[in-house]
Amino acid sequence: MSSDQVRVTRAADRELLVLHARGDPRAFDELLRRHRDRMWRLALRTLDDPEDAADAVQEACLSAFRAAGRFRGDAAVSTWLHRIVINACWDRARRNAVRAALPLPDEGGAQPDPAEAGGLALDVRSALACLSFDQRTALVLIDMMGYTVKDASRVLGIKPATAKSRCVRGRARLAPLLAQHRGARSPAVG
Repeated sequence: MSSDQVRVTRAADRELLVLHARGDPRAFDELLRRHRDRMWRLALRTLDDPEDAADAVQEACLSAFRAAGRFRGDAAVSTWLHRIVINACWDRARRNAVRAALPLPDEGGAQPDPAEAGGLALDVRSALACLSFDQRTALVLIDMMGYTVKDASRVLGIKPATAKSRCVRGRARLAPLLAQHRGARSPAVG
């Protein structure tokens, strides 16, 4: 390994952004190597679809690559990257919402019961999909990825109180869904 490669490998995240902005082709690769797994988990948990998550991460990487020279240093590089991922997820979710079409009920008016059709498959991921994008992203960051409320609010670009209230409302919406799921899986007590 050359001395330049060692320097890049040992550089702090902020230094990597500076090196990348100065034209070092290895710096951004190293930065992504360090953060790609968390970026992927964030996108997957936010969008709940591997293809959409992969597209969002790819878009986020491209955005970060282009914007690296404008990084102000107000937050940690990981927070900055996660904000870019959230923005890419938000864009993808909006695009998907525009394309989504709800099936019309049959002439009889009754929709098939999903529990009868394929068994009850409610889990945390499907319950999260019932939340608004704002509530889901706050919950993913704080409850699943371990961010503090303050750090999550930075990533989301909102006030800490707003992040906290989104989590409270999201948890309140999740509780009955998960309780129903737990009740369906536990044996009946007679």
